[in-house]
Amino acid sequence: MSDLLYKDEVFKLVGHCIEIHDEIGKGQDEVLYKDAFTVELQHAQIPFARERKYEVTYKRVILPHHYFADFVVWDKILFEAKAVERLIEVHVKQVLNYLAASKLELGLLVNFGADSLEWKRVVLTQKTKPAELPKGFRI
Repeated sequence: MSDLLYKDEVFKLVGHCIEIHDEIGKGQDEVLYKDAFTVELQHAQIPFARERKYEVTYKRVILPHHYFADFVVWDKILFEAKAVERLIEVHVKQVLNYLAASKLELGLLVNFGADSLEWKRVVLTQKTKPAELPKGFRI
C-alpha cells in the first residue's frame, strides 16, 4: 500500500483547522474561518495563495466566469473551506472540478460548521478525472 499524498502537510493543516474550530466554534460565517486560516498560515510561515483564480474552457473557449479556489497551500494542496451543517457529495465534486482546473492532485475539504471539525482528502487522478467532471467541461 502506498503512502498518502502529502500526508505530513495535511496533518499540519488539519491541526490548524482544529485550532480554529476550538477557538471560534461552529456557526460562524465561512469568511471568518477563512480569515482565521489565513492568520494560522501566516503565523506558521506556510506559503499560500488565497482566492486563486482558474479559467474554465468550454469547446476551446475560455468562459467569462472562473473557479476561485479558497486557498492553494505550498503550491500543491487545494484547500476548500465550508461552514455548513455537514459535507455532501456536491462539495466533493466542487473540489474535484477545482483540482482539474488547477492541475493539482490533492484537495483538502474542511467543514467548520459541524459540531466537530469535518474534513476529507480529495484526490484527483487520471482515472477519476473524466468520470467526475461535468459533461462538456475541459480544463
